[in-house]
Amino acid sequence: MFKIIKLNNKNIIEELALFFHNKWGVPKEAYIDSMNESLNNIVPAWYYILDNNDIIAGAGVIENDFHKRHDLTPNICALYVKEEYRGNGLAKRLLNYISNDLKKNNINNVYLITTHTKFYEHCGFNFLDMIEEDDGNMIRCYHRKL
Repeated sequence: MFKIIKLNNKNIIEELALFFHNKWGVPKEAYIDSMNESLNNIVPAWYYILDNNDIIAGAGVIENDFHKRHDLTPNICALYVKEEYRGNGLAKRLLNYISNDLKKNNINNVYLITTHTKFYEHCGFNFLDMIEEDDGNMIRCYHRKL
């Protein structure tokens, strides 16, 4: 069973930022800044899973995931599991781990945006609404009461 690790030191930031940058295209420096900030805050926060020192999955929690509904905060973002590790429940485990970590820190709601239509319902999230992204596109927003 793979262990979920909450980012708590600088040693892996560069590698973790590159992992997310390569998947999502957000500048690596933005991830590095957020990850450095996460070392001293509840939000942002970053989580990852290793297999033999190789990052195989991860996700973050940020205030806002590039959408215009700043009242819907915090947001789970950048959830990704490498293709060869999919089907093992890692994404669901990450979502539950993050939700429990936020709840321990007195955060009672979490949101995320996605183009997926069934996966997040299966993981305990409820469709909230279509919301506008910063670029003007509409996207599905999900909510989970913690």
